[in-house]
Amino acid sequence: MNQSTKLLTGAEIVWESLIKEGVEVVFGYPGGAILPTYDALNKYRDKVHHVLVRHEQGATHMADGYARSSGKVGVAIATSGPGATNMITGMATAILDSSPMVCITGQVSSSVIGSDAFQEVDITGASIPVTKHSYLVTDIKKLASTIREAFFVARTGRPGPVLVDIPKDIQNETTEFIYPTDPVSLPGYHPPTETNESHLQEFADMVNAAKKPVILAGHGVLLSGACKEVMELAEKASIPIATTLLGIGGVPDSHPLVLGMMGMHGESWVNHAIQDADLLIACGMRFDDRVTGTLKTYSPNSKKIHIEIDASEINKNVLVDLAVHADLGTVLRQVNPLIQPSKKLDWVETISSWNKDSQVRDILNIKSERLMAAQVIREIWEGTDGKALIVTDVGQHQMLEAQYYQHDEPRTLLTSGGLGTMGFSLPAAIGASFHEKEREIWVIVGDGSFQMMLMELATAMQENVNINIAIINNGYLGMVRQWQELFYDARYAETPISSPDFVKLAEAYGLPAYRVDSLDNIIPTMKLSQKTKGPSLIEFIVEEHDMVYPMVPAGVGLHEMIQRPHPKNGQTKNQEKSVL
Repeated sequence: MNQSTKLLTGAEIVWESLIKEGVEVVFGYPGGAILPTYDALNKYRDKVHHVLVRHEQGATHMADGYARSSGKVGVAIATSGPGATNMITGMATAILDSSPMVCITGQVSSSVIGSDAFQEVDITGASIPVTKHSYLVTDIKKLASTIREAFFVARTGRPGPVLVDIPKDIQNETTEFIYPTDPVSLPGYHPPTETNESHLQEFADMVNAAKKPVILAGHGVLLSGACKEVMELAEKASIPIATTLLGIGGVPDSHPLVLGMMGMHGESWVNHAIQDADLLIACGMRFDDRVTGTLKTYSPNSKKIHIEIDASEINKNVLVDLAVHADLGTVLRQVNPLIQPSKKLDWVETISSWNKDSQVRDILNIKSERLMAAQVIREIWEGTDGKALIVTDVGQHQMLEAQYYQHDEPRTLLTSGGLGTMGFSLPAAIGASFHEKEREIWVIVGDGSFQMMLMELATAMQENVNINIAIINNGYLGMVRQWQELFYDARYAETPISSPDFVKLAEAYGLPAYRVDSLDNIIPTMKLSQKTKGPSLIEFIVEEHDMVYPMVPAGVGLHEMIQRPHPKNGQTKNQEKSVL
């Protein structure tokens, strides 16, 4: 053994490898099959901070939140069997939202794999649909290189989660350790960067010829670090920008060319612009059904350019005229010099007129006896000067945040988009806090979603993370209730939901907590929460029957939005409630 090698156990190799990959924090929960690795952790506590979660799903969401806020690979650790299967939802959340994550699980000893040993599950097989790749390590000599490959796969190309399953005996074995330094080369895995010159010229020609173009800015704008390049293209050719939910923050909401969110609950003027466009430039987005509405009538008169790192997403949902399989930032740096400066004043003014005709903001001025969720979101925006990191859960509050909180900086909105995972927000915010140590962080969560992962309040307290939790309590599973009201004759089957006293619950965990039910008390109570060093909670009691508008029902086009109704137009009693 030469001086550059060390004799280590597999468990020690896990921590040494994580340190070599630049990992500073991991989120996990110990158990029998991963116990050797946790025992070895005692040697590395000065280099790696371990966060003890209260549920393994929480570990994956924390690693995910850390990854989304930092751009680094998040790491979650769990034991075999139920510990590993509890991570499945978090891995699925990460794969659909392209979040880089490495999950390390313990496995029963190699000699009993396949015998239905205690807490044995084929987690590599079970995780295949929800990971970029899954590894089962059967040779200790390959452990370090496997972890290195896992990080490479997780962070390159279209990012995503990778699983490394390590049998207990491999963790206990000993071998010489040298962390590999040669470039990782995997057969069949070659993420592209640049595109060819003919594509670039065709791209530029299509943009230069367009009269009514729209840029569709997706999550890939953030993942590729192409925020500056997208704005350069937009400003040079006077192209309005529509964002996906996960694309919010990739371009500044306050910029006059940025229209807002598109799709099912997107702004009406945004959807009209997409439908009327003659060119769509899709930047790092995948034409999800919540973005397009029915494909039969989606932007029928436009040519379409799709720039996407994942070849499987190109022409999968929407057939395009020019497919550019490459890194978005690289492509735009290549093509922007070929774009002719232009001012499309008529097109921009037309969209502006649609904006003025929209009534989506009327709810902010409604006088009612009950506090409105949109008013809460808007007050949080004002009370944080629009500079906070917002982590939302899934439901009505999520869509209202996208409409009423203005994001001008990248990576300031974290939310579960593709999977729509209830329970995501609290653990994701805890994870993000280990990167955003100075920025103000707010969790915006519904009463139903909060109850999915509320046990992670204990983790927040144990780590004393500086997060503010805003529970939007309307007594319902609000988004499901909205669908029931609109499409199931208001038959509220299992959507009214009871809750504990959230203030007392928070106090039981040791958090300062407050309750607000009036508009005048929002900012003063926020200030109390903001002064707290550590986690705090505010429960907002809001109107039960409020709705999120506009809404594009399933199976119709973007131009067939349901707008916010007015009682004078003869709505039903339930619809009148929804206008409050």
